[in-house]
This record gives sequence, C-alpha cells and structure tokens, in this order.
Amino acid sequence: MKYYLEKIIEKIIMLIAFSAISILIIITFFIFKEGCPFLFKNGILNFILSPAWDPSTKEFGIFTMILGSLWVTVGALIFGVPLGISCAIYLAEFADKTIRGVLKPMIELLAGIPSVVYGFIGVMILAPIIRTYLGGPGFSILAAAIILGIMILPTVISISMDSIMALPRTYKEGSIALGATRWQTVKMVLLPAARSGILAGVILGMGRAIGETMAVIMITGNAIKIPFTPLDSVRTMTSNIALEMGYAIGDHRAALFATAVMLFVFIMILNTMVIFVVKRKN
Repeated sequence: MKYYLEKIIEKIIMLIAFSAISILIIITFFIFKEGCPFLFKNGILNFILSPAWDPSTKEFGIFTMILGSLWVTVGALIFGVPLGISCAIYLAEFADKTIRGVLKPMIELLAGIPSVVYGFIGVMILAPIIRTYLGGPGFSILAAAIILGIMILPTVISISMDSIMALPRTYKEGSIALGATRWQTVKMVLLPAARSGILAGVILGMGRAIGETMAVIMITGNAIKIPFTPLDSVRTMTSNIALEMGYAIGDHRAALFATAVMLFVFIMILNTMVIFVVKRKN
C-alpha cells in the first residue's frame, strides 16, 4: 500500500513539475503563432532595422525600441550588479548574524514592492532631480536605469549571497591558513568558486530589467526616437506593447505580437551570450 501511495505522490509531483514547463510552452506557442506570420509577411530584417513606428501609415519598425531596451537594461546592470554583489559579499562574509538577520529580510522586502511604486518615486523625485541638475526632460534612460537597478537588487543580492554561503568552509579556511587576508580570500577564492551562482543572479536580474513594464512606462518618456545620451527619452519594447495593445487591431496588433517574439528571442540571445562567455572563462 505504501509503495503505491509513494508512486502516486511521485506521479503527482512530476505532473506539477511538467505543468510549469507546459505553461511556458503554451505561452511561447501562442506568441509565435500570432507574431511570426507578420514577420514573414513584412520581413524580419525590415521589422528589426526600421526606425519608423507609425501604425496610422502601416509603418512598423522596432529599431529605436531595441536600442531603448538595450540602453535601459545595460544601465540597470551598471547600477545594480556592482551594488548587489558588494552587498552580498558584505552580508555573507563580513556582517555578523544580527546585522545579517536585519538587512537580509529588508532587502528581500524590496522585491515585494509593486513596480508602480518605484515608477511613482521616479516620477516625483528622481526625474525632477535629473531635469534640474543634469538637463533634459528628466524622464530618461538614466532615470529608468537607476530605478531598475534598485529593482533588481533583491534578486542579485539574495542569489549571490546564497551562492557564496553555500561554498564549503574548507575553501575559506584553506585560503586563510595559507596567509591570505579576508578580502584576498573573497576576491581570489570565494568569488571565482561562486561565479556560476552569481551569474544566475545577474541573468535573472537582467531578465527582470528588460521585462519590466510599468515603472519603465512611467519614467522613460516613451519617445520613439534613437537615443544618443543617457538623458534622452526612449520607448522600450515592453512599454510599446503595454501602451498600444489595448486598442491595436489588424496589422497593428500583429506587429505588437511580433515585437513580443523579438523580445523573447532577444532575451534568449542575451542569456546564451552571458553563459557562453562565463563558460569560456572557466
């Protein structure tokens, strides 16, 4: 009886595990089913490289939005990754248990704050500061990069910290026994050993940054133009889909699904490139 019960529980757990993958496959199939016909009809290169987006004249090009998404994502990583990894190192290796017990839950609490709240802070505080002291409209790549950099901190910090703390104690003890300082141990032993886990945190943070919508809509300015400086306003691919899907019909709607297809491919390419680079370094 116990044998059959265990088998039933095993099958149920396996079914639950495969259901998550099935949902991903269904979503992917639906997006590609709706977007690929438009890409084949109008040309993938023309869709990607054209800077013109004007549904009223049937012009659909996402080049400016690809650049906007790249600018915002790279900016968020520049702000968020060094700060996140530094915080993870401090919490894992230098902070005592009391400080760690207070700071870690507070950092994780950042993940529960709705993105619209981050966007509101950017609109009311960050954008006016940028406009006053740096120039430009304020609603810009820089504002989005700072806000998204803060938003990806819980992901980067938590995963990086867990990766460092999961390393065997012998790594640290052996390094210190050879005469290395605590910082030399962290830099030369712990960080290289935990690199795969830290990379996972960075990749998840990058996915959060490039896929964020509400906060980006509120603080980027949503201008369909090629950006040249961090103070320029931009529109990202996710923002374009969210802003226009509510009233899009016909080719316009198909073009937005095609944008989602390109966003999906774009994220997969970025993740693959990062993983490939790290594997080559190993």
